[in-house]
Amino acid sequence: MSDAIAYPVFRTPDPALALSTARSLVEFGRCAYSRVSTYAEFHSVAEVRALAKELPTGWFRGREEYGEFDGVPLEDRPPLEWELLNVPVGSIEDAFTAAIGPSRGEINWELLCWPDAPGAGFHGESKHAEVTLLFNTTTRDLDEPADEHTVLLHVRSALVDGRQLREPYAHWLADQLGLTVVGPGQR
Repeated sequence: MSDAIAYPVFRTPDPALALSTARSLVEFGRCAYSRVSTYAEFHSVAEVRALAKELPTGWFRGREEYGEFDGVPLEDRPPLEWELLNVPVGSIEDAFTAAIGPSRGEINWELLCWPDAPGAGFHGESKHAEVTLLFNTTTRDLDEPADEHTVLLHVRSALVDGRQLREPYAHWLADQLGLTVVGPGQR
């Protein structure tokens, strides 16, 4: 299980606005070695072809087993995954956002460097400093469809007696950019 916890700080039905907000957070913590990865789940060959046209260097995987998924034979509804990992920040985000359409997916920026918050009693961090933009879902598992896109801010998890000690740091970071934590943290 990850040592990071992600807090939703922005939700919108507008993918371009969600990307712009996520980029603001990324720039707040961007370092020379920051990277970006993308992942998406598709249910039709047409969706895959649209993304492949925009981002041909990604990796595609299809499900190999036969059977049924939600009562629909897999050969009639082929679940396909696509990912492109560990590329320079700014290299794929626009094309991915334009091509994702109604499919569920994410852009994840990692290796960021959150600054110190001396007044709040927190030292900066880089190991767990990330931003994730979720498309058409509200969870990192991509298992809950939604008509909106969610920006997540990641910080290190420190759970003591059932209380998340790092949550105030997430609130402080969001506040630096005029954002607010809008829901509970998720792993």
